[in-house]
Amino acid sequence: MIVFCGVHFMAETAKILNPTKKVILPDSKAGCSLADSCPASAFKPFVEAHPDHVVVTYINCSAEIKALSDLVCTSSNAEKIVNSIPLDKPIIFAPDKNLGKYIMEKTGRKMLLWEGACIVHEAFSIDKILDLHKKYPNAQIIAHPESETAILKVANYIGSTSGLIEYAKNSDCKEFIVATEAGILHKMKKEVPHKSLIPAPIHQNVTCACSECPYMKLNSLEKLFLCMKYELPDIEVPEEIRKRALLPIERMLEISK
Repeated sequence: MIVFCGVHFMAETAKILNPTKKVILPDSKAGCSLADSCPASAFKPFVEAHPDHVVVTYINCSAEIKALSDLVCTSSNAEKIVNSIPLDKPIIFAPDKNLGKYIMEKTGRKMLLWEGACIVHEAFSIDKILDLHKKYPNAQIIAHPESETAILKVANYIGSTSGLIEYAKNSDCKEFIVATEAGILHKMKKEVPHKSLIPAPIHQNVTCACSECPYMKLNSLEKLFLCMKYELPDIEVPEEIRKRALLPIERMLEISK
């Protein structure tokens, strides 16, 4: 049994890779704004309208979307996955438009982008970040590539969650303004307790002045206890969709070796 204390697409991916195991999620309502921004009912005709395109999807999407894909990628390997595609092949990149724009800039490949985004990473305010940087002029701005282009343009480093942690760990800099989901800072602080990590501010005037994923926060210790006690809610993926969704994941893993 796999207990996935995350959001729905993560548990689905675990089930795709482990069909014989029971996969449970503490809260079935723990979805994902990015995954929701790309419903299969809209994406399928979009793909069918561009039959010559190679479909690359960010792993933050539903099993149905993965099943419509040729390749899946993560924020860590997206550049490598896109570079593996022959230059004469046009590409659809979904669902995150911000990550797509960033990868286009990194690879020089023109891609047809799906207009999806993550509410957490779109919440950051470039004006407030620049004002904060004036207050902490020695701080480096580091950002996840799901952030908007304006944020990425001022960032000293852009990387995946693991990339941000490694950069903070290995950099000589002692202060960082971090543009990613606020919960990640907890992990980062454990890795670099001697450094100052400042959450990037968001547009809204809220108490924490940072961007938190409301879906991830649905998970709690009580729900974890109950889901393990009753082995519910369990995540099921229809076998036909699971098999089709597995193929682009396996291709990604092969390319990423």
